[in-house]
Amino acid sequence: MASSKNLSRFWEWGRKIICVGRNYAEHAKELKNAVPTEPVLFLKTPSAYVREGAPILMPYYTNSLHHEVELGVVIGKGGKDIAQSSAMDHVEGYALCLDMTARDVQDQCKKKGLPWTLAKAFDTSCPVSDLISRETIKDPHNIKIWLKVNDVLRQEGSTSSMIFSIPFLISYISRVITLEEGDLILTGTPKGVAAVQEDDEMVAGIDDIISMRFRIKKQL
Repeated sequence: MASSKNLSRFWEWGRKIICVGRNYAEHAKELKNAVPTEPVLFLKTPSAYVREGAPILMPYYTNSLHHEVELGVVIGKGGKDIAQSSAMDHVEGYALCLDMTARDVQDQCKKKGLPWTLAKAFDTSCPVSDLISRETIKDPHNIKIWLKVNDVLRQEGSTSSMIFSIPFLISYISRVITLEEGDLILTGTPKGVAAVQEDDEMVAGIDDIISMRFRIKKQL
């Protein structure tokens, strides 16, 4: 796919991160949420990006930082009102991602009917891998993603369990938010989310394709 920018470094100039919540039924159930009938969307800021070699910073206002491993979709061609039938033409590639969540803060936001910004959009809340080409992941709806904390497996699931497919998500999102080159869509997490503590080491991966390693540090 031709691009006017270097999409292999999408995290350096991408303008927005669009996240899909509750896209795996078992994850929705483990948090006692209803299984959605349409996508649940929220945003992260570009400063949420963090790369391997730098720490994930635990916000000073949370006592319950949770990991959520996800497949990310990197947009290579922007568009508005994209049809599902042509949605995959807008995909440049994929990335392994984490949606770090201040769960206690999110729970309070839910109770008060407030947005999830403090829980989801803080700096370093979106660790990402290198760009993975479309040729490497031939079927993004049939890969296994996993996450370990201190060598203990916490999350493992297949993207075949996603409620809403990638073409559907691209089409749905683009009706509301114009998609641009370098945008990242996080497609949801399988069950097994749990808290991490300072100095915990997380290793996440896509079977036979990529892995990444991050350590947790407290925000000063």
